[in-house]
Amino acid sequence: MFLETIEKKQQAFDRKKLADKELLEIYEHLLRPRLIEEKMLSMLRQGRISKWFSGIGQEAVAVGAALAMEADEYILPMHRNLGVFTTRGVPMARLFSQFQGTANGFTKGRDRSFHFGTQEHKIVGMISHLGPQMGVADGIALAHKLRKENKCTLVFTGDGATSEGDFHESVNTAAVWDLPVIIVVENNGYGLSTPSNEQFKCRYISDKALGYGMESRVVAGNNILEVVHTIREAAESIRRRPRPILVECMTFRMRGHEEASGTKYVPKELMEEWGRKDPVANYEKWLLDRGILSETVKDATHHAIKHEIAVAVDTAFAEEPVKADLATELNDVYARPISLWDRAAAQVEAVPEGKEMRFIDAISDGMRESMRKFPGLVLMGQDIAEYGGAFKVTDGFVAEFGKDRVRNTPLCESAILGTGLGLSINGMKAMVEMQFADFVSEGMTQICNNLAKAHWRWGQNADVVVRMPTGAGSGAGPFHSQSNEAWFFKTPGLKIVYPAFPADAKGLLCAAFEDPDPVMYFEHKNLYRSLHGNVPEGWFTVPIGEAALRHAGNDLSIITYGMGVHWALDAVKEMNLNADVLDLRTLLPWDKERVLESVRKTGKVLVLHEDTLTGGVGGEIAAVIGEECFTDLDAPVMRVASIDTAVPFSHALEEQFLPKARLRETLGKLVKW
Repeated sequence: MFLETIEKKQQAFDRKKLADKELLEIYEHLLRPRLIEEKMLSMLRQGRISKWFSGIGQEAVAVGAALAMEADEYILPMHRNLGVFTTRGVPMARLFSQFQGTANGFTKGRDRSFHFGTQEHKIVGMISHLGPQMGVADGIALAHKLRKENKCTLVFTGDGATSEGDFHESVNTAAVWDLPVIIVVENNGYGLSTPSNEQFKCRYISDKALGYGMESRVVAGNNILEVVHTIREAAESIRRRPRPILVECMTFRMRGHEEASGTKYVPKELMEEWGRKDPVANYEKWLLDRGILSETVKDATHHAIKHEIAVAVDTAFAEEPVKADLATELNDVYARPISLWDRAAAQVEAVPEGKEMRFIDAISDGMRESMRKFPGLVLMGQDIAEYGGAFKVTDGFVAEFGKDRVRNTPLCESAILGTGLGLSINGMKAMVEMQFADFVSEGMTQICNNLAKAHWRWGQNADVVVRMPTGAGSGAGPFHSQSNEAWFFKTPGLKIVYPAFPADAKGLLCAAFEDPDPVMYFEHKNLYRSLHGNVPEGWFTVPIGEAALRHAGNDLSIITYGMGVHWALDAVKEMNLNADVLDLRTLLPWDKERVLESVRKTGKVLVLHEDTLTGGVGGEIAAVIGEECFTDLDAPVMRVASIDTAVPFSHALEEQFLPKARLRETLGKLVKW
């Protein structure tokens, strides 16, 4: 009975209080993406474009949602939401430039279709993984809620994407935190070629909302007025009382997932049935039947939009192809590229006077000072509020900063990392604590595909620090002891810091919070309470990207970081070696200049790290040394690292696993070479 009611509404338009002028404006907004699509399909057949994801048949959802939201509220669309971009007034010529991958597009030729955002129009485009944008919407909505702005955020997802973990994590987070977000599910019956009955068992996706304690609506998605009324009502309610609402729009995709895939998997009678529910044709007929739209105005509107499209296409196709420029590509990876000039400009001189602190207290102090300096900084992690975190780093923070800014999270690493990006998009800062660095695998897509690529793709920085308690040596076994910095080392757009001393732990953490780029901040758990040092008071930074010489010598160089610095210093002292011990402090980007300077001075080098040998950071450093210092070397570049197994639990096995015992043996070989 309920389904029958929804089906009847697909073509039963209710104007409510909308004036004729508003109805005609809606018609123009609805028609524009359809005519653009027809042009794109024509150009595809002509071979003028290479690929297209069609939204024909679903225009009412995108256009209706965009019309229902206020102009300064964020919308996070997907592939088939061209109507969001056109309704928001994104210049058509720039859209075609984006589709063609030319320099005037929003991603400068680096990405295509709707994989971009624009702050000017408050649109945040998707990445191909579909689900991760929902966590980003949570973060945008959270920023509005914290600033008490009475704003609503709207995010699109598809029926297929509701099977992804990111959907469940993000919906749960939105519900637990009462975030002002509308989750629009476009239920078009298929995830590419897989029908809904092979995607989920419930009859309606909206049924899932009940399990999260959320409200939901089911809407006739091909009825533009039904979409506008429903989402407008939901948004107005959310602005008054922040909370998430899931809106399921029943619609249908009349073209293939993308044009090459076709629609042969769809029964002919189903295509014919939904063809009769065409959102553009039915609304146009309704307007004509009631005399709101005349044939003359209809023809004039079609002609005007087609002319606008033709001009935009000509403009975009007249552009010169993108010219590759190495400096431009590399500089756009980061919002703040690392250079010697940047180091000098960013550094705040540390006050010499300080006090003795444990490593863990220095981290806590750096975070506390940064919270005081940046009122828009929000801390998020499991058990970090009243409990103070698994290692008590944030103990007492709730009392000073409150639970709005020191937030316990559900066990939703991916959604919370996405939330961090959303906070940054909406003008705030975020810290996300991994309870253990091992657990970050749950959030790899957000870190490596969303945070890391955002600035290079569309100029949006990700002001997010991810704290990573890391390292072995405490008998914690394979899932609480990994050194996984190499997982991120190959990902452009991330910065990785790894302090070895309390003063650096504080200064680098402050620098990470000041930095507009995503920073992976590694902190060795075994240094937390075992290592003490003099730490300047107040807020200060240690420059990201700059290594520190911990011991000077002329016979050989040890390049290392983290716990490896202490192993190296102990070995140098015990073996009475005349050696440089260079503490990298930053792994991405690493300080190549100082490494090569040390190697050219000594002629012998050993690269040491706790991570496993194969694929570790040391391999890249050794390769660069071999390429650039070959004639300066008096011995082969040597590496010492953990053996290539998971981290074992047994003390004897863990001792064998770690490189500490093999370090002295290898140093002896290097000295004798």
